[in-house]
Amino acid sequence: MNQSGTDKYTLMTTMPVPRLICSLAVPTIISMLVTSFYVMADTYFVGQINTQSTAAVGISFSVMAIIQAIGFFFGHGSGNFISRRLGARDYESAEKMASTGFFCAFICGVFITTLGLLFLTPICQLLGSTETILPYAESYLGIVLLGAPFMTSSLVLNNQMRFQGNAVYAMIGITIGAVLNIGLDPLLIFVFDMGIAGAAWSTLVSQICSFLVLILMDRKGENIRIHYRNFTPKPAFLKEIVYGGSPSIFRQGLASLATILLNVSAGAYGDAAIAGMSIVTRICMFINSFVIGFGQGFQPVCGFNYGARLYKRVRAGFFFCIKLGMVFLAICSIVGYIYAPEVVSWFRDDIHVIETGTRALRWQLITLPLGVWVILCNMMLQTIRKPVRAVILSSARQGLFFIPLILILPVYLGLQGVEMCQAVSDLCSFLLAIPLTIPVLNEMKRQG
Repeated sequence: MNQSGTDKYTLMTTMPVPRLICSLAVPTIISMLVTSFYVMADTYFVGQINTQSTAAVGISFSVMAIIQAIGFFFGHGSGNFISRRLGARDYESAEKMASTGFFCAFICGVFITTLGLLFLTPICQLLGSTETILPYAESYLGIVLLGAPFMTSSLVLNNQMRFQGNAVYAMIGITIGAVLNIGLDPLLIFVFDMGIAGAAWSTLVSQICSFLVLILMDRKGENIRIHYRNFTPKPAFLKEIVYGGSPSIFRQGLASLATILLNVSAGAYGDAAIAGMSIVTRICMFINSFVIGFGQGFQPVCGFNYGARLYKRVRAGFFFCIKLGMVFLAICSIVGYIYAPEVVSWFRDDIHVIETGTRALRWQLITLPLGVWVILCNMMLQTIRKPVRAVILSSARQGLFFIPLILILPVYLGLQGVEMCQAVSDLCSFLLAIPLTIPVLNEMKRQG
């Protein structure tokens, strides 16, 4: 481990920053795009059943966001610590943290499954299910919840490998699961005539397979091995997970709450409104996956070099990602704005769904490029252990701004208030991110 760790340290602290980030970002971008594509494929195939099924998947997404929040909490919390410790050449602490994050996430996943199945119906109603959507939501969510332990621990493995600079192994595990899900969806939904339950079973099977592949990938190359003997749930390690992972759980947890409120607000205008907003959420998630993947390629570079006190390389990587991401999202926004009706109609050929989805998509695309600054600032602050700033910023887009706006705007603007809420929230988050991040960047410039 010490020899391979030394080689990794040399690579992460000497290779030209743009080339290093690109080499690490390509596998993570592929992972993010494939994952987002399979979520979109789920929405597409379910959309061929009926509008209620499309809405049910959108409603269930908030629970999946909570499961992901737990996985990212332990994955980012342990991964950030691991990258800094590897940068400081403290390999023993890195090994203990890897196992601690993994087993804590699996235990929490089992708890979520148990609690979710015990209270399935009230949970679906709380999430915004109407009487017509409820049977589909119960069928889909009841099956998907079985995969919670595998999803949480898979996200931990994925992020730990990525923070070690071994993103290719993480990509293999995630991609195999996603491709399997895409293949199983039409087979189980249409060939075996399982309807929305078929989509849920394909998701569950793919998650278990992805988990098994990631366990196998963990034994490859320079990855830190997961061993129960290294499971160290001591206060010192748990505190580091909280510091490094709290922005993620705030971000994902508030995203889940925001989705619930969005579905409830859209539900006042019918099932088609819920389905339309659900489709737009998937589309924007797919577009943003490029920037998130690029940012995830930057995070191990940031963690290693910050731990090694090479602050100039941290700043160089940050601004390189900002420039590239802004150009990409600006192009996507222009193209998406022009062809918004056609894009939404791919998922559901329902005039009411298309009308709502087109307006909402165009609103979100207006402010989409601003999200690059918010995403990269949040990732950097989280990685360099600035928990207060990172938590505030991670809470902004789907919490501090979105939640009040989704409660206020529809009262005065009706359905248009629902459709434009995310765009207004993104603008406010961008303005907040500037004063939170600029002082940190200036401090690194002085120290560098």
